[in-house]
Amino acid sequence: MTGTIINVGAVSAGSLLGIAMGSKLPENIQRTVFDSLGLLTVAIGIQMSLKTENILIVLGALLAGSIIGEYLNIEDRLNSFASRVQKLLSLSGHKNFVDGFVSSSLLFCVGPMAILGSIQDGLKGDYTILSMKSVLDGFASLGLAAALGWGVFFSIFSVFLYQGAITLAASYIHSIMTEAMIAEMTATGGLLVLAIGIRLLQLKDIRIGNMLPALAVAPILAWLVPVVQSIFRG
Repeated sequence: MTGTIINVGAVSAGSLLGIAMGSKLPENIQRTVFDSLGLLTVAIGIQMSLKTENILIVLGALLAGSIIGEYLNIEDRLNSFASRVQKLLSLSGHKNFVDGFVSSSLLFCVGPMAILGSIQDGLKGDYTILSMKSVLDGFASLGLAAALGWGVFFSIFSVFLYQGAITLAASYIHSIMTEAMIAEMTATGGLLVLAIGIRLLQLKDIRIGNMLPALAVAPILAWLVPVVQSIFRG
């Protein structure tokens, strides 16, 4: 859990600094910083998505995952949770709080560094990957918090719960994950990160939360496709 604790600390520090700076920064500078972060997020998403070895698996994962997510209404549940937190703490800026919480939670939790770093931390106590991720998240949280405020800070709970759960279950996850499964999960996560970038740039309000089940579907399909192919070839 050491790596996750470091990550939470980095996001907390970056968020608090961003919130402190936000009110002092001119609106045009905030917007430019936000756009820069959006462009970087798009670039990272594209880079991750190119890890796929079978684009049809990614397509299938996105379609199936989106259907599951829409059925479970994950996006609205995330928004509702963020709204309840905001109301409980009597924080101002409802829309910014919700956007900050949801966008930063997805940005910090979706991706291979969160998954692989947590697995390494759980199996070997090696938090090198999560330390690198912490530096990136710290800078990202500063930029996000300057524009969106307290919602970004409270994403530390999402990071702690998500990465902590993976760390605790690392031995089980590692025993069933092949390189192909990790590659397709990474590529699928990359497209979700790309969608986050598009939303940060205000190009389209994509319901990313409802696509999250695709991350679970991708490795299943990566395992299932070769099995089906071997049956038909046999």
